[in-house]
Amino acid sequence: MLVVPPSFLAYAARGAQFAAFLDRLPGLLRELLDEWELTPDGEMAHGFCAAVLAVRATDGAAAALKVGWPHPEAEHEHLALQHWHGDGAVRLLRADPRRSALLLERLSTADLADLWDVEACEVVGGLYRRLHVPAPPQLRRLSSDAARWGEELAALPRDAPVPRRLVDQAAALARGFASDEATDGRLLHTDLHYGNVLAGDREPWLAIDPKPLSGDPHFEVAPMLWNRWPELVAAPRSVRDGVRLRFETLVDVGGLDEERARGWVVVRVLRLAWGRLQDPPGARRRTSTEELLTRCVTIAKAVQG
Repeated sequence: MLVVPPSFLAYAARGAQFAAFLDRLPGLLRELLDEWELTPDGEMAHGFCAAVLAVRATDGAAAALKVGWPHPEAEHEHLALQHWHGDGAVRLLRADPRRSALLLERLSTADLADLWDVEACEVVGGLYRRLHVPAPPQLRRLSSDAARWGEELAALPRDAPVPRRLVDQAAALARGFASDEATDGRLLHTDLHYGNVLAGDREPWLAIDPKPLSGDPHFEVAPMLWNRWPELVAAPRSVRDGVRLRFETLVDVGGLDEERARGWVVVRVLRLAWGRLQDPPGARRRTSTEELLTRCVTIAKAVQG
């Protein structure tokens, strides 16, 4: 049960730090199982940066032990979960931030992937209203990121394979958000999409795996637009109409301001494109650079009419 799946071991190709984490993982799991008096109760699963093991406590209660690769985005995951107290999110039972270990309530493996995308957007829009509570003071502020993004986008070479008008627009929007008081202050998940909402026993759907920031709720929308992309391409309606339907559903159900949400979508998708353009030659990706850039540009245009 402590066998690391080959699909997770393959991530050693990411570099020496991740390979070292994978080498340490079985021993770290054994330490935690012993110290927290847990018994394995299933095979190990994993995401992109963490392993999850179904466990049972000494009283027989079901739980999930999550151990992640230490990285900045996950540094404050435990703080966000503590702050939510299980309201709209998975309940945190115990944490050891030094070892990037969390003991969580056990949820189903069923996520929003099988729901009609608009129905899934309605679920996520409802979670926005619950999760966007005042942020704890320890979190990094979105305004600081926005200021940096504005400068990085503005510095993108003019011959980069994305429309310059969108780059300039995103840079200007990011700079504007960076100086806006409303850009900070609410607890954001930042990666709330179809795969990060799981079915539960005490509630139908609960958010998992936050990468928290102190920020603006309107920042949240973009991941629901760029995920499940093949469905939009294959649908009988146009991709533009599909993106707009998702966007409008999230904004309406989440009680968001459409113009502000639109601006953050443009910033986030152009920032996503910028990040891909920083790849070193020969980098391996599940989605080709050309396809990702096309997706980003399509979303930025679609939300603007």
